[in-house]
Amino acid sequence: MQHINVTMKRLLLYVVGLFFLSLGVSFSIQANLGVSPVSSLAYAFSLSAGFSVGMMTIAANMLFIVLQVVLSKRLIVREAIVQLIIAFLFGFFMDFTLYLLQVFPAPETMAMRVLFLIISLFVVAVGLLGYTSVKFPLMPYDELTAVIAEKIKWPVGQAKITSDLLNVVAAGLVCLISIGSLGAIGIGTVIAAYFIGKILGVLIRHFREPLLKWVYRNHPELQKDTIAIQAENAVLKEEVTHQNAMQKKVSSSEDVQSLS
Repeated sequence: MQHINVTMKRLLLYVVGLFFLSLGVSFSIQANLGVSPVSSLAYAFSLSAGFSVGMMTIAANMLFIVLQVVLSKRLIVREAIVQLIIAFLFGFFMDFTLYLLQVFPAPETMAMRVLFLIISLFVVAVGLLGYTSVKFPLMPYDELTAVIAEKIKWPVGQAKITSDLLNVVAAGLVCLISIGSLGAIGIGTVIAAYFIGKILGVLIRHFREPLLKWVYRNHPELQKDTIAIQAENAVLKEEVTHQNAMQKKVSSSEDVQSLS
């Protein structure tokens, strides 16, 4: 029963996080100053094909799953299905939040557009805080970033910048070819890429611990177990990486000796 209560709280925080993430992206779309890098390709597909942003979000995430399989050269069906379910949920939230924002008049002045953009930055960061704090599976785009980091042996931060850049370039090309303008890409895209991470960092420092205390209230041992497992996995991963590096050195030395 304890595990069920904690899991339900984690699931609630995860789903609410996805909802706020989609709401923030919808605010950036309404601002019409350029959407965040994460959703730029989906929005470009929507502008060019005429389908809803939610439908194109699902399509873009399916593409990200395919790219994961191509880069990693492995297909884990269960993980792919989970990612697909998350993509459908996020796509539904995208269309739903865009519908909700129709209650407000579309921002016409630059001041209102900037206000919508600023709101989007904070709402996206709040969504990311909830979505990433509970250690549930990530969306296909974020999983693709992890695959890129593993494949190229880059830090996740550097891989994130690379995947964002590639996503923005692809979105720009789609818009240029289909509608003759950058469409989904604008100054808001650059601002989002720079500031969302900084805002998220502040939120994590001040609110992640209280959130996790709420999730594991009356069951702190479960949080300790989770942290211990994560720490153990990190140590094991580091040991495997070290062993692989040592094996490469040994094999290189043997090759040199055999040549000599």
